[in-house]
Amino acid sequence: MKTIKLAILTSTMSIAFICSYFMELTMKNAEQYLAVAMLIFADGFFGIIAGTKREGFKTFKALKIIKTLVFWTIMLTVILVIEKSIPGAGWLSETVTMPLVVFQLISALKNASMAGFIKTDIVNQILDRIDKHKGERK
Repeated sequence: MKTIKLAILTSTMSIAFICSYFMELTMKNAEQYLAVAMLIFADGFFGIIAGTKREGFKTFKALKIIKTLVFWTIMLTVILVIEKSIPGAGWLSETVTMPLVVFQLISALKNASMAGFIKTDIVNQILDRIDKHKGERK
């Protein structure tokens, strides 16, 4: 009986330590988690509306939003743990998450345009300014 109590107390203590570590990590970087979540949900929101107008509601495409959010939350957590454990890796979260931010923003703009929230001409102007080396659309 004593062995079972000791095992339960040890495992409870270990789980509490791990949970408190991730709670502290998450709260110190809440803005990054919130930015990733809002960006993915904004893109998904406009994507669902645009997709519903084109081909009707597709559940598997809507679930892709949750999968993307879970993936990038896990990736951000791993990156932040690496940054915290290795002093010289402070640049890692910016390097890995910036492509996500850029591509998700572009995707959200295109989806908002396809859903009718933004005029296509405005999105084309924005995209042309991003890729100036490719020239302008006619």
